[in-house]
Amino acid sequence: MDLRIQDFCDMQEFNEIMSSWAMATGLATVAVGADGEYISDCFNFTDFCIKYTRGSAEGKRRCEECDRTGKGVYACHAGLVDFAEDLVIDGQKVGAVIGGQVLPENPDEEKFRRTAAELKINPDEYIDALHKVNVRTKEAIDASARLLGMTLNNYINACYYQNGTKKTMATLNEGIKKTNGLVQAITDCTASLQNLQKRQRIVAINASIEAARVGEAGKGFAVVADEVEKLSQKSSETNRNIEDIVNQIRETVSALTVHGGSSLQEGEGDLEEPSAPAPEAKD
Repeated sequence: MDLRIQDFCDMQEFNEIMSSWAMATGLATVAVGADGEYISDCFNFTDFCIKYTRGSAEGKRRCEECDRTGKGVYACHAGLVDFAEDLVIDGQKVGAVIGGQVLPENPDEEKFRRTAAELKINPDEYIDALHKVNVRTKEAIDASARLLGMTLNNYINACYYQNGTKKTMATLNEGIKKTNGLVQAITDCTASLQNLQKRQRIVAINASIEAARVGEAGKGFAVVADEVEKLSQKSSETNRNIEDIVNQIRETVSALTVHGGSSLQEGEGDLEEPSAPAPEAKD
């Protein structure tokens, strides 16, 4: 089953979590779906990456390759440090949060000038953009990436299960409506059966009266009348059993309706909004 985060998550809240994290850490980030396509806004993306590196055809190709294959904290092809954290539901990868775009230490300008030449980028503009890139230790990057990964995984799993609960309750409610319809149909049939029982009794009584009136010649008629009366009594007993069963079904459906509604409300109340990550100390 292919799961799409945007099908069951509030993407505005999703973006707010990422925005708060990016503001607190100074790192860039964006989320992608299982197909690698962006599903969120881009936060803290640097000119070094977006305008220059990804702005060149070869740089864009290399960046997209890193997006697809990068795991954990890693050095990108252009010399910055990036990260990738999988987003998972029930063991199935449904996307990833990627980002970073920071330096682990003060840069070696000559190395970046060589990269600019490979990518056919103006080296002076490239170096000027490089100087605006934040510097973070690998440990800080790793901790920040894991924090964002855990926060978003908690959020998407909460949304997924809440959405599943709503669908289950919708199915249950539909089943309850159908059951109520069947109960009503049984009730209608029972009413018809009761009318037939009354007519049987009347026929039996009339037959008994006629048999008594004609005397010996009506003995056979009396036997038939007696059998009709017995049948009427058995029908009445069966009818009462049906009514008992219908009442039990009604009580069960009523209990499901009340319990199901309260369970859904409790489930929604248990899902708290994820808190924004704590700001990272400035280097």
